[in-house]
Amino acid sequence: MQRRPLIDAALVLTCLVLSLLAVKTPWSPLPWPVVAAAGVLGSAAMWPRRRWPVTGAVAGAGAFALSGNPGPLLAGLYNGSRYAPRRSVWLCAIAGWAGFVGWSRLDSGQVTVDNLVFPALGVGLVVLAGVNLATRDALLTSLQEQARRADAERLLRDEQARAAERTRIAREMHDVLAHKMSLIALYAGALELRATDDPKLRDGTVLIRTTAREALVELREVLGVLRTDASPASETAAAGQYPDLSALVGASSRAGHPVELRDEAGDLPAATARVVYRVVQEGLTNAHKHAPAAPTVVSVGRTGDGSVAVAVHNRAGAVPMDLPGSGAGLVGLAERIRLVGGTLRSGPVAGDGWQLSAVVPWLDPRPEAS
Repeated sequence: MQRRPLIDAALVLTCLVLSLLAVKTPWSPLPWPVVAAAGVLGSAAMWPRRRWPVTGAVAGAGAFALSGNPGPLLAGLYNGSRYAPRRSVWLCAIAGWAGFVGWSRLDSGQVTVDNLVFPALGVGLVVLAGVNLATRDALLTSLQEQARRADAERLLRDEQARAAERTRIAREMHDVLAHKMSLIALYAGALELRATDDPKLRDGTVLIRTTAREALVELREVLGVLRTDASPASETAAAGQYPDLSALVGASSRAGHPVELRDEAGDLPAATARVVYRVVQEGLTNAHKHAPAAPTVVSVGRTGDGSVAVAVHNRAGAVPMDLPGSGAGLVGLAERIRLVGGTLRSGPVAGDGWQLSAVVPWLDPRPEAS
């Protein structure tokens, strides 16, 4: 772009030199003032030829017809066919051909077949060259635009992947850390009730329970930073087996929360086991918070269509523990199960506590033999 003014100036100067030669030689039978004026005006019209390509082509053709100067004609015709809209190129071609015919008529006093045919061929070659370069320019512009769009889409995909990863990390932090911290608080609460005769031990357990509560509050703040609106569709299909349900239930039992496991489903595919584990984990976490020491039953079985049914049912418990919640547990669990095509339900059981239940499809990539 910075070279264009130099090229334009050089072209105008060349056309002016040719106009001077047209006056001295002369190249036209018209009076020299007419030849000079036509040459100067045609040369000046070459400066804005890209902005007004049709005007440049017409001015160049008129300059050639009156002065015999071919510079403005060729430059105007070429730039007109290259920069003018496609529907206007024919106007440039007709103007160029008329310029040739007009100069032949003034120079020889007649118009022959050669004066009609050969100028048309010359004009056609120049127009073809201009149109070809215009097509190339349009193709290059299109390719550059496609490359920019591809870069923008790649950046968008990268950002979406990062956002999805942040969401996955946030959900994993909530599922794992909130459960562990609630267990710590549960242990501390049990010790606090038993340490009535030891003030130091009682103060220590109070400190542990308070620290666990503060940690949950800070965890909620961290989740607020990490969570996004993205929903990674592939998170439930990630590889890796979580700890078995017996270890999860055993940890709650050792903390003083009576939990019974009824596992009738047997071995599960990794993806299904992952989701089932999260359902049980979330159900036990809520039981720790809202019904401490209440008898809880975890049941896992198969449905008639081959899916896995899991339920965490706790009876009405004592006063709920003073533990904050992030409000993301059931929401994240529902989204996790929705992504794999399952269903989730939670709510009170009439006169018998609370139940969290889910139906998870059998997510083995190889269909189970019947």
